[in-house]
This record gives sequence, C-alpha cells and structure tokens, in this order.
Amino acid sequence: MLAVGIVTEVFGPHGQGLPGFDFALCAERPGPVPTDLGVPLTVSHGLDRLAVADLVIALPGADFRTPPGPAVLDALSAAHARGALVAAHCVGTFALAAAGLLDGLRATTHWRFAALLADRHPEVSVEPDALYVDEGRIVTGAGAAAGFDLCLHLLRREHGAATANAVARDMVLPSHRDGGQAQYLAAPAPQDGRDERLAEVLAWVRENLHEPLSVAEPARRAMMSKRSFARRFTAATGTTPHAWVRSLRLSGAEELLETTDLPVEEIARRVGYGSAAVLREQFVRRRGVPPRSYRRSFSRTP
Repeated sequence: MLAVGIVTEVFGPHGQGLPGFDFALCAERPGPVPTDLGVPLTVSHGLDRLAVADLVIALPGADFRTPPGPAVLDALSAAHARGALVAAHCVGTFALAAAGLLDGLRATTHWRFAALLADRHPEVSVEPDALYVDEGRIVTGAGAAAGFDLCLHLLRREHGAATANAVARDMVLPSHRDGGQAQYLAAPAPQDGRDERLAEVLAWVRENLHEPLSVAEPARRAMMSKRSFARRFTAATGTTPHAWVRSLRLSGAEELLETTDLPVEEIARRVGYGSAAVLREQFVRRRGVPPRSYRRSFSRTP
C-alpha cells in the first residue's frame, strides 16, 4: 500500500500550472486485491489499460518470488515493444526481469532482495546500492520510500526540473536525489551538535552555489578537518560532498534553463561553474544533452 500511495500521490493532481495525468491502477483480474494492510483495494482496470499507457510502473507484491502469469508478462513486453516507458518500484523489478526486459541491462531493487534478483537472473547487472537505475525506456527503483525518488526522477526526465521540484514541494519532499546515492546508511551519523552544524553548512552551501566551493570552506564552517567533514558528510547523506554539490548545481541549472531566458553563460555563473563550456561539459555528461537542447525541450518561458 505504501507503493500505491506513492505513485498515486506523485501522479495525482497538484494544482494549477502542473501537468495532469490519466492515472489508473491495473491488475490481471480487476476487483478486490488483498494488501499488506489487511484492507482490500478495489482495482477497476485490467491489463488492457497497459496497451494505451505511456508509462507502466510495476509495483511490489508479497508474492514477487513467483513469476507473474503469462498474461502479465506478455502485457509488459507488449507495452515496452510499442514504445512505452516501463518502470518498476522495489521488488516489482522481479516482474520486469521475468518478462526478459532487463536482459543485458543494469537494474536495482530493494537492497534486501538484490542478491536474490542477481541469483535468479544472472543476465541482469544488479546494482544493490542504487536508489534508481535509468536505462532509457526501462527504469528500476529501490524499495519503500525510494519510490518517491523513482517517480520524481521520471517527472524530472520527462517534464523538467521545475515540474519535479514543484511536485516535490507540494509533497514536502527533497526535490532530487541522484540515482547512485546509497539506498540506506549502515552507520548513520549520531545525533549531536555536529549534526546541527552540518545542517547549517548544507544550507549555507545551497545559498552560495555561485561561489567556488572546495571541501575546505564547508569543513571550516562545520569546525572539522577536511577528512572528518567528508567522512561525516558521507555518513549523513550517503554521497560525497563533491557529488552533492555537483547535483545541486546541475539541478539549479536545469530550473534556470526552464524558467528563465538568461544566457547560458549567466546561468553557469549563477550555479558556480567557471564558464558556459564547463557547464555544457557537465550537463552533457550527466544529462545526455547540451544545455540549449535541454532548454528547447523543457522551456516554460513564453
């Protein structure tokens, strides 16, 4: 039911100015479906809805160890073959693997079942630590609340950063976490005064992205050595300071490209890149297209 709540919330109505979605829950046999909460969920649509969907998301179920029936596997394969974007949340990845859609690709699932996925489907390259893995028209995500990261990534990819950020704000969620960020922290940072200082430093970094930022300045503000700061930062966030800042800069550049007509050179300056050439290099490497192409696709300015 958590997975159902996540996709319903992300792809439900969010007010004026945001895209609306024709959203439907489907099952092999429409009708009451048992849930982990003990409350049955009434599903109105059958597999025929998959034949017209632009996006199909396979959700987790308690019986994921048993492959779905031929009708489900055929419907998933047919959706993918006609060009739909097919995704999976948590152990829903097992359904895509059973349909053969992940052969030769990278994929992730809930970290607890990553080894089982790799053992059952050796043709799939399983990444047990990733929040989500984007392989073009196949996207898989980790378990539980990482479903929000998966869905927001899909929104960001298809509708741009401004839309994804607006939906995230509506749900009081962080706007973006990179797919390579750790699913969970084995040794989370203890709650003490240093955590409060770290939170203040992270807020300061967000406000000063336009400045050249090395590890030294945030570490000084946190009153730590560079090594201690980097170790503490990774323990608290699951990523490195460098990767976190890079993600913030690229996300900021995306939103400025979508919502303003500022020159790329000015956008590069505002998000802390030394030149438009550096921004372009990072943008192409991380987003797959140059900034101007991204702007043409997602611009929300008149």
